[in-house]
Amino acid sequence: MEPLRVDGKFFRSGESRIAVRAVTYGPFPGGFPEDFSPDFARIRVAGFNALRLYEMPSPALLDAALAAGLRVFGGLRWPQAVDFLKDGRILSSARVALAEGLRAVERHPSLAGIFIANEVPADLVRWMGPVAVREALEDLIAAGKEIRPDLLWCYGNYPSTEYLEPANADFTAFNVYLEDEASFRKYLRRLHHIAGDRPLLISEFGLDSSRNSPARQAEILAWAIRAAREEGAAGMTVYAWSDRWWNAGMEVLDWDFGLIDRGGHPKPALEAVTAAFAKAPPSPPAASISVIVCTRNGSPRIAACLRALEKQTLPAREVIVVDDGSTDGTADLVERGFPLILLLRLEPGGLSAARNAGAEAATGEFVAFTDDDCEPDPDWLAGLAECFAHGWDAAGGPNLPPPPHDAIQAVVAAAPGAPSHVMLDDEEAEHLPGCNIAVRRTAYFEIGGFDPIFRTAGDDVDFCWRLREKGYRLGFAPTAFVWHHRRPSLRTYLRQQIGYGKAEALLIAKHPARFTANGDARWEGFVYSGGPVRVVAGAIIYHGPMGLAGYQGVVDRMQPLRPLDVRYHSLLSRSQLALVSWLQPRLRSLYRCHAWRGQPSFADAAAPPPDREFSIWSQEGRTRDDFLAMLLEQGWQAAGANDRWDLEKDGSRLLLATERTDGTGKSVLVRAWGDPPAALAAAVNHP
Repeated sequence: MEPLRVDGKFFRSGESRIAVRAVTYGPFPGGFPEDFSPDFARIRVAGFNALRLYEMPSPALLDAALAAGLRVFGGLRWPQAVDFLKDGRILSSARVALAEGLRAVERHPSLAGIFIANEVPADLVRWMGPVAVREALEDLIAAGKEIRPDLLWCYGNYPSTEYLEPANADFTAFNVYLEDEASFRKYLRRLHHIAGDRPLLISEFGLDSSRNSPARQAEILAWAIRAAREEGAAGMTVYAWSDRWWNAGMEVLDWDFGLIDRGGHPKPALEAVTAAFAKAPPSPPAASISVIVCTRNGSPRIAACLRALEKQTLPAREVIVVDDGSTDGTADLVERGFPLILLLRLEPGGLSAARNAGAEAATGEFVAFTDDDCEPDPDWLAGLAECFAHGWDAAGGPNLPPPPHDAIQAVVAAAPGAPSHVMLDDEEAEHLPGCNIAVRRTAYFEIGGFDPIFRTAGDDVDFCWRLREKGYRLGFAPTAFVWHHRRPSLRTYLRQQIGYGKAEALLIAKHPARFTANGDARWEGFVYSGGPVRVVAGAIIYHGPMGLAGYQGVVDRMQPLRPLDVRYHSLLSRSQLALVSWLQPRLRSLYRCHAWRGQPSFADAAAPPPDREFSIWSQEGRTRDDFLAMLLEQGWQAAGANDRWDLEKDGSRLLLATERTDGTGKSVLVRAWGDPPAALAAAVNHP
């Protein structure tokens, strides 16, 4: 069994792309069975190729999984449902447990990855501080990667802490429970933006057959598997294999999420899941797409681009290379090596003029553009065709930097200023970069194509704005990506940013209303820069009143950049990244509006220290929800959706969180500004 690797928005093993089809396994009352073979054989026959555990696997489990052809994602068990930042021993013990668990299995080929945590409760994240919690999760991932860099690492996230994605995770894993197919599909599209460049794995999805019905469970799991595949998820995890379940030190008897019942008998859901996995994915919709690649002195890179276009699962109607006056033999290379490609040789006229010449020669219903330093994924055109089949007038997807081969490439990949898409919502784009954009031919010519005044950059921004002004709509295809090679040195990167600044000056002259007095673009939407969407200092989080929103996310308009590749996390690389990150906005501002101006910085407003902190132990298991309800009845008011406290009354404020350990007992943490209410004081004295 070859190792599982990240391949853009998907997973790969060896030369094959792998869709992860996982099922959660355990923990069970009484522990794992002595013999795994019967279960694993049934799991494999059902169409699964992976297991997700909530603890570190034993060598015996991994041996049995290997024999059955199953990969295993282990889980690190540690006290995640308490304030684990107040006592450094908790995270220290977690790191020790991780190291011991990895040493016990050495380099077993069946072990594919590790979940370092699963669903840290949202109220505790708010209590501890979202940035501090994210950094703690990242520290655990970093510790694991030092020991086993060959494994894939992630955090089991969920909608209530959507903002908690670790920057150094290898893929984004989300537990999602939505019983409506349209809502599930809509949230998957959002999660692609949360994941950024990374694969998206649905790490839990299931339905309780006791509160619904076995037939309903089977129906929902079947469409969820189909929807996850059609929406571009890299994998799907069914929760759970068995109705037998052990949680918080007790057997769980009031829910039935399993594919088999407590006696080991199959439920209708098992047959439904098997059939859903066995069904072949639909063919991409038919679409006549002409691909246009413009180049100038691109001989070192254009061959890789054209070879990638030859491997498309949906073949292009034609590929047109427009040579914009190259002097390095690019046109001759294309003519000799790719005789089936239509080659246009032009005198130097700039990027927009070259793109317009290619569009004039194209015969497809749609024209798609990429650059000579890009290598489209094999499913690129298929993804764009899917977008057009849903009625969009233009379409595009992400552009991902290839894995860096040296420290300079890593720094440039993480530096600001890369081509980015701007989203009005999770499906409609305000801007799509020119290295990955396609448009209906009729719309292209109605707006007059690209404006030739933009010779090297800025053309795509102007093009998208004019499309939208004419009423055309731009769709986003999250898995229709291209590998986009960045500049090979810091010098060429900074020269590129100067060029972007000059292009922005042209945009200001043409679209003055779209810029502020300081020369910053007035985007209506959110700028996505490839990094996973996560909380950073100064970020605004929608928690909902009293922190009870089911979906809590970051609402900043500029999303975080790609992180520096962990393999090149040296002092020199970090210093170089800091330097170019400081220079980049200032250089662009200088050439855009003749002002040496950086990006505005944001910092968390310091919250005043609480007047009192205490905890309330409840043997019968009262939680913050019980106390919140009690206080609301006493006239306390819910705080605002973005406030750092839950309740307020007469100048006093309260924040509550629940610590959960094994057993029924729970501890409610209380942070008070002003005098705590008498009811809480009484609860402390008489729990």
